[in-house]
Amino acid sequence: MSNAKRSPESADARPLLPEGTGLVVIGRNEGARLTRCLESIGAGSARCIYVDSGSTDASLEVARSLRFSVLELDGSDRFTAARARNAGARWLAERWPEVQFVQFLDGDCILDPGWLHAARQTLAADPSLGLVTGVLREVGRDRSLYNRLCDMEWDGPLGEIQACGGIAMLRMDAFWQAGGMNPNLLAGEEADLHLRMRRGGWKLKRIPQSMALHDAELLHFRQWWKRNVRAGHACAEGARTHGSGSERYNVREARSNWSWGLLLPVAALGLVPVTRGLSFLMIPGGFGLLYARIFSREKRRGRAMADAELYARFTTIGKIPQALGQVLFHLSRRVPGTGREYSYEKEAPER
Repeated sequence: MSNAKRSPESADARPLLPEGTGLVVIGRNEGARLTRCLESIGAGSARCIYVDSGSTDASLEVARSLRFSVLELDGSDRFTAARARNAGARWLAERWPEVQFVQFLDGDCILDPGWLHAARQTLAADPSLGLVTGVLREVGRDRSLYNRLCDMEWDGPLGEIQACGGIAMLRMDAFWQAGGMNPNLLAGEEADLHLRMRRGGWKLKRIPQSMALHDAELLHFRQWWKRNVRAGHACAEGARTHGSGSERYNVREARSNWSWGLLLPVAALGLVPVTRGLSFLMIPGGFGLLYARIFSREKRRGRAMADAELYARFTTIGKIPQALGQVLFHLSRRVPGTGREYSYEKEAPER
C-alpha cells in the first residue's frame, strides 16, 4: 500500500483466531489502553493487524513488542477511523485472501475471550447476515457519570438492528460490496456503512454475547461536550449525504438538534423585548418537556430510575453541543478554514 509502512510479521505468530477470521485493531495515542487491548487478543496472533493513525506516544513500540503486525498510516491524508479500518481490511485481504470475516476493534477495548468464535458461528450460520455485534460494556462505568452515559449508550437492542458502533464482526464480502467505510467522514462512519449494507440487502444483528469492555475515560464535562459536538457534526454530515430516498438517514435527529439546541434558545432570546423577559421561560419549559419525554421512554425500556434520570438529563442538555456541531459542519462547507477538524484521536483525560 502506498500510504502505509509495514512491519514484518513475527515468524512464530500463532493462529489464535477462528478459521477464516481476521482482526483489525485501530488506534491513536491510546497509551496503556492499547497494551490491555492487544494482550486480550494474544501476543503474536496471526491474521491480526494493528493500524496506527499517527500516534506520538509509544503505541507503535507497544504493538511491535507484543509481536503484532503493524500498519503505520502516513500523513498524506487526514487520520480518520474509517481510513484506518479500510486500510486494515485491505491488508488482511492482500495477505490472507482466505479471510471471510473481519473483526474491527478499537485500541481502547478489551476483547472478550469467547466473542470471536460466537460471532463467527453466527455469521456462518446465516448467509444473509453482513454484520454481527454483541454486548459492549464500559469498564470504568462508576468512575464518572460520563462513563455511565457511555455504558448506557452501548446498551442497544438485541436481534436485527439498523446500525451499531465500530466494534463488530463483518462479512468481508458485505463490507466491500458496500464500498467499505467512507474515509472522508470525520465521524459517524459506522452508521453510514451500515445504511449502505442494508440497502445492499445485508442484515445486521446484535447477539446476547459479551463482546468487549470499552474504556472511554470520560471524566470531565469538557470531554463529554466535545464528544457531543462531534456527534452533531456526524449527524449533519449523514443527513446531507443520505437525507433523501426511502431512508432519510439522520434527518429526524438533525431536525431535533436544530429545534431544541438552536431554534428554541434563539427564539426565546429574540422575543425578550416583546415579552419583557417572559420568553426566557420557554427554555426551561421546552427542555423540561423534552426531559420528561426521554425519562418516560427510558423507564419503559426498563432502566433503573437513577440511570433513566441521568440519561434524560444529559440527552436533553446534549442538544445544544450537537446543534453546535451541526452549525460547524455547515459553516466549514461554506467558509474554507472554519469549522472544526475531528481527527481520529480521543480527548485526553484531565488528570
